[in-house]
Amino acid sequence: MASAGSVLSKEQLLCPICLDVFRLPVSTPCGHNFCSDCIRTYWQSPHLAQCPVCKHRFYKTPDLKVNTFISEVASHFRENKCEIDVVDQAAGDQGDVSCDVCVGKRVKAFKSCLDCLASFCETHLEPHHVVSALKKHSLISPMIGMQDRICKKHEKLLDLFCDTDQSYVCHACTKTDHAAHHIVHIEDESGHRRAQMVKMNVRVQEMISCRRQTIFEINQAVDLSKRNTEREVEESSQIFEKLIQILLKSQAEVVEAMKTKQGQVLIGAAKTTTELQQEVERLKTRKDELELLSCTEDNLYLLQKFPDFSTMPAVRQWDDLSVESAEYVGTVRRALRRAASELEEAVKVELKRLCATEFKRARRFAVDVTLDPKTAHPKLMLSKSKKEVYHSNVAVRLPADPQRFYPCTSVLGTEGFSSGRFYFEVQVKGKTEWDVGVALESVQRKGGNWLNPERGYWTLGMRKEGKYWALCSPPVCVPLLDEPQRVGVYVDVGWGQVSFYNPDSHSHIYTFTGCSFSERLFPHLNPRRNHGGVNSAPLVVLPVNM
Repeated sequence: MASAGSVLSKEQLLCPICLDVFRLPVSTPCGHNFCSDCIRTYWQSPHLAQCPVCKHRFYKTPDLKVNTFISEVASHFRENKCEIDVVDQAAGDQGDVSCDVCVGKRVKAFKSCLDCLASFCETHLEPHHVVSALKKHSLISPMIGMQDRICKKHEKLLDLFCDTDQSYVCHACTKTDHAAHHIVHIEDESGHRRAQMVKMNVRVQEMISCRRQTIFEINQAVDLSKRNTEREVEESSQIFEKLIQILLKSQAEVVEAMKTKQGQVLIGAAKTTTELQQEVERLKTRKDELELLSCTEDNLYLLQKFPDFSTMPAVRQWDDLSVESAEYVGTVRRALRRAASELEEAVKVELKRLCATEFKRARRFAVDVTLDPKTAHPKLMLSKSKKEVYHSNVAVRLPADPQRFYPCTSVLGTEGFSSGRFYFEVQVKGKTEWDVGVALESVQRKGGNWLNPERGYWTLGMRKEGKYWALCSPPVCVPLLDEPQRVGVYVDVGWGQVSFYNPDSHSHIYTFTGCSFSERLFPHLNPRRNHGGVNSAPLVVLPVNM
């Protein structure tokens, strides 16, 4: 037999009278089970012969028989001292209901009995077809958790749903506690919930698809980032290797020059030393000859030979000889300056190439910018396309708006950006003063305003003296070889970068780095006052042609 834990719970094996596991369980005609001794003792009391559970009265004391299969399960439970679950978990996981009587194996249930509160296979269902008392029991398709499907108060099947209390009820409940409530059949409520589940499943599937798409996009971005990083690392390695080679070449050249000079010193010293050694040998020979002649006792011979030795051997006068070692005054400095010059030329070439590549990449994030008239100073005139703006001497009557700049002659773009990257170009041709850049949504619109990052502005400006300024704190003068006719603005929100370019020369002008953007950024244009027509040319947002 299977373990009792796969058949019935311990509560189902307890006698309602003694609250202990059944001993010789018997079944009353109303379908309830009791210990044989308990029910007989109960009926010996003054009470009428009635069921202690449902209070059903019997006009004649029933002839009770032992319920063999419940007795068998109770006995097995008592022997093994283990608790029994309503439905075998494994069978539940597979979606099948197991027979509550079969012990030792899992057998699929054929029917569930609402009176016995148990499920039976075809074999153990046989008594319900044979025993007259069991024939009256209500059989339904196998159901999991029979105890949970029975009303605790009336012990009737929970086949209705109270929409008012959002609870499951039986027919008896509708006549008492839920009499005035909105009651529907559980099948109808189940159908309604199934329809809700279908809609929820559709929504869940959409959410799954959306998140899978997001994961796909994230993976694509990571892969692209990886490729970009590898490309940049390789390119930077090549550039710095090229610069290092210039330094190594200069180092090798200066070392070679020093070695050559040292070699020349060695050759000169060796030549002089050889000549001196030869003279030393000649002088030593003359010395030996003189010593030998001085030792003779033949005076006549000495006088005869002395004239041959009276003159010194032909030797060079070495009084003007100066021996100099190699000295390197300015050698390394000149070599370093030549290397620096070569490096500077190489850096210029690489910077020009890198600026062109950088500018090309920035333009890939071009966006369509239009100007927001609600933010424009009353004396700023916008074109119908909202792409041009210039300063007029006459103010337009406009309703008061907290978004409007005054007295600062500024205007913001219509669309803001809180993430990603964007690029736009502004024509500044013909102007003597202007400010172009980006600003936070919360910048001060009223009163005097200094344009700097601390106040939420990242801008580049030109003033009438023809100088260009990065408007920091304090402003930084940016020397430019070419006067830009257009200014490109590139912003990387995530990396906190704002860069300015000259689109005509594909050159870089200035970059703000390490910025922190806590809110949306908007394109910011300030044509500044026209100064009697001198600065009347408009600022024009240009389309970016890739």
